[in-house]
Amino acid sequence: MNIIQITVEFFLVFLFAMDSMKSKGSLCRIRKCVFDLLSMEEELIDENDDNFEFIRKDIRLKSTFLYFDLSQIISIADDEHKKASLTHLANTLFSCIEKLGNALKSGKVSLIQIHYHDAALALQEVMTALQLLHGRMNENDQ
Repeated sequence: MNIIQITVEFFLVFLFAMDSMKSKGSLCRIRKCVFDLLSMEEELIDENDDNFEFIRKDIRLKSTFLYFDLSQIISIADDEHKKASLTHLANTLFSCIEKLGNALKSGKVSLIQIHYHDAALALQEVMTALQLLHGRMNENDQ
């Protein structure tokens, strides 16, 4: 082996390790955002619409992190079918979050509850898919 081959192999191993660290960090942030979003149900039942604007902004912020981190995870998925499936689930999730944001803007509690329920289901589907994908990613790390 010459120095160029060794350097290229080291660089590829380094990139793989960086992708693994990025994916673990992304998964950690995704779990945190999902936990936070699923914990908001009590606040959304309250008919005090003074909080709705704050909650809407918080959801928008968390969805931004989710978008970035899900993009990271989707981009490193090796199976095209899983990549397409996770992309579809993520698109559904962001559609539900957008509808929830619009419902919060309207201040109609019944509409908020419906869209929160839809978003919560989408979040759970995304988490299930990520757990399956993450298990596969951990197998590849070993």
